[in-house]
Amino acid sequence: MSVPSSAGSADTKRGGRVLTVVLGVLLVVVVAAAIILGRGGGLLGRGNKDTGSSGFGDRGGVTQVHGVVGSEKRLYFEDPDVVNRLRELGYEVSFSTAGSRTIATRTDLSSLDFVSPSSAPATQKVREQNNGYTVEYPFFTPMAVASWQPIADILEAEGVVRKENGGYVLDIAKYVDLAQSGKRWRDFGDTFPSPRTVQIRTTDIRTSNSAAMYLSVLAWEFAEREPNRDNDIGYLVDKITPFFTGQGYSESSSAGPFAEYLSQGMGAAPMVMIYEAQFIGEQMRPNSRIRNDMVLFHLSPTVLANHGVVGITPEGQELARLLANDPELQQLAARHGFRPANHGSLADEMSKQGLNPPSDYVNSVDPPQYDRLEQLIDGVGTRYGTLSPPPPEDGDEQQ
Repeated sequence: MSVPSSAGSADTKRGGRVLTVVLGVLLVVVVAAAIILGRGGGLLGRGNKDTGSSGFGDRGGVTQVHGVVGSEKRLYFEDPDVVNRLRELGYEVSFSTAGSRTIATRTDLSSLDFVSPSSAPATQKVREQNNGYTVEYPFFTPMAVASWQPIADILEAEGVVRKENGGYVLDIAKYVDLAQSGKRWRDFGDTFPSPRTVQIRTTDIRTSNSAAMYLSVLAWEFAEREPNRDNDIGYLVDKITPFFTGQGYSESSSAGPFAEYLSQGMGAAPMVMIYEAQFIGEQMRPNSRIRNDMVLFHLSPTVLANHGVVGITPEGQELARLLANDPELQQLAARHGFRPANHGSLADEMSKQGLNPPSDYVNSVDPPQYDRLEQLIDGVGTRYGTLSPPPPEDGDEQQ
């Protein structure tokens, strides 16, 4: 019988110790990994997965995406039903707000998954920055005017406003003639004896997309009047400028004028340029602040605020696709007053609440291309003179 050598015995003991150390290290690694996973994997970067620590349970991973949006969409993205539907689809959205001009030219896109300006020109400007970006247009809203029944009666008598499909339509050409006449509200009798000139109130053209959309309608109107000067920026700026400078101080956010319209009455805001979705969305909210003497003027022609979503990362691109194509998200957009692009119906949503929906047909004109629109905005903006300087551009469309 052979006896093992002492060298062989030592090797066996040494190998056993090494194996024990290796197993110990592996055990530590496994425990550490389990702890990290149990805590949700640490900090979440853009497009990372949350493994369930946020209470989503067995729904699987939830992709975190971050973007910048025009904040007339704030209530949509904050709607609990929208948040829950996105979670069901595997996404959780965080966002900040900025104006369309800021999104298009001054926003650092490298840290974002998506952006959502409030107009097609601004959306295309962002899209052009990288061939890998994608664009979806999930919903849109026409520009409109929030007004009052006594104002509607005055303008109807002047032939500027007409009744149509159970609502009111404001004729842009006739409105321009009336505004250029210099008449004041008191000139039409005692219904509204204000010394103010007849003007639609807007936000600051230098910062606000809603004001830029109003400018687009005016540019179309004056180009129609002088077709041979439709490319004459100086002519258009001269004609358009009084419609902005004549208002006096303008706020940077479309939230401001509409909030005053809702809270301060006809004396403060006889006519306010808004997104149709602002008025209709407020109508459909619980405890709506829209009263019986408040009316909405649709414009003829109007311009559409086509809300684009630019997908920057693959996660942002998938989010954009879902917003445009998921029937539930589309119908939820209608609940906020938007006109969905592919599924659902604003008319159906309003009818459910006993409201008279607007016509599906919208007499609209296209806004100018981005660079031309910027030329017009800059031209009008320089004429503001001693009026207040442009406010910061981080709150343009805060409704």
